[in-house]
Amino acid sequence: MRLIVQKYGGTSVGTPERIRKAAERIVQTQREGARVVAVISAMAGETDNLIRLAHEMSPQPDAREMDVLLATGERAACALTAMAVNELGAKAVSLSGADAGILTDRAHTRARIANISARQINDLLGEDYIVIVAGFQGQTPEGETTTLGRGGSDLTAIALAGALNADSCQIYTDVDGVFTCDPRVVGDATKMTEIAYDELLEMAGSGSKVMQSRAVEFAKKFGIEFEVRSSFTGAPGTIAKEETANMEDVVIRGVSIERKQAKLTVDDVGDVPGVAARIFSAIAAGNIVVDMIVQSVGKHGSTDISFTIHENDLPSAEKLLQPVMKQVKASGLVASPHVAKLSVVGIGMRSHSGVASRLFECLGRAGINIQLISTSEIKIAVIIDEKDVDLAAQITHKEFGLASLVANAAAMQPLP
Repeated sequence: MRLIVQKYGGTSVGTPERIRKAAERIVQTQREGARVVAVISAMAGETDNLIRLAHEMSPQPDAREMDVLLATGERAACALTAMAVNELGAKAVSLSGADAGILTDRAHTRARIANISARQINDLLGEDYIVIVAGFQGQTPEGETTTLGRGGSDLTAIALAGALNADSCQIYTDVDGVFTCDPRVVGDATKMTEIAYDELLEMAGSGSKVMQSRAVEFAKKFGIEFEVRSSFTGAPGTIAKEETANMEDVVIRGVSIERKQAKLTVDDVGDVPGVAARIFSAIAAGNIVVDMIVQSVGKHGSTDISFTIHENDLPSAEKLLQPVMKQVKASGLVASPHVAKLSVVGIGMRSHSGVASRLFECLGRAGINIQLISTSEIKIAVIIDEKDVDLAAQITHKEFGLASLVANAAAMQPLP
């Protein structure tokens, strides 16, 4: 009998009625001849509410206690879903992450999965139970509750699918799949039928919120195909998989945008070994995540180093860098809030030229200034003013013909 792992996000179980709808889908899947493991997120808004309550108790809540608190959101939704499944006449049992055998490291609030012992889940499946697992959590070898970071239920589902050798993994969310761009920004954005792991990873790291990056990394590492689909419709979604030869026919797979970025430039630092290490060691000490880094060509023994961070981290970063400015003999620190990142992603870039020139010309014609440029093998990212990012996404989407990206997108013409 086939085994299907289904994950339901917060919006999919955001109200009692939606929980009942998810339960109906779960039961129907079993009645169609499959064993089912369902991974459940906290009800929409519940995690944010718990975080707010924690900060009312303490400005900097203890990480261990935060994990104990936040794990309750998924456990509540998990139990409610099991109740709804049982009410429909099926047999369901709810399990916490620890009950499900998910073992993690000891990094509270951002734990990584070390191992999964699937014995209990397999025993329950053998007794015709539908197994409902609380997402986003696990436990340390000492039995301490841990959580896997925001979006961690995605990782729970992917990891369980791998550990159970599932035949299918379905990620149910509030969108129909992965789109060529955010449909709220680009009206004619198209749902993709398939996407390579690497492309989805780049899009997730560039502002797309459909999947947690770590979950996609896990799926790629262990070759776990999964489908992102809507919990509100019966339409097929987007399948994430290993890349195939025909995928390179699509030069650009999608456009991602990430708002609320800030750019910092350290001016006229010495062009000597160790300077960059001092700058970024100071930033790392504040647990600030750096995205793009660009260093200018050194002239007369000095250079400029620019990098981007989340806008919320800007005050902390400026404070951390002030003492470093004297150490590296910089002439100044220039902070630029209210910028955004636009990225174009596609494995077809490996075999087709001209993507960068088309992107830059497209933005130039619209009078949009590029402040920073970063590239990888399958992505080009630019930093622009945040006020321009919607227009930039719309004209870039049109430039690369992504509105016509249907089916396998074979109609996309290669670049000259």
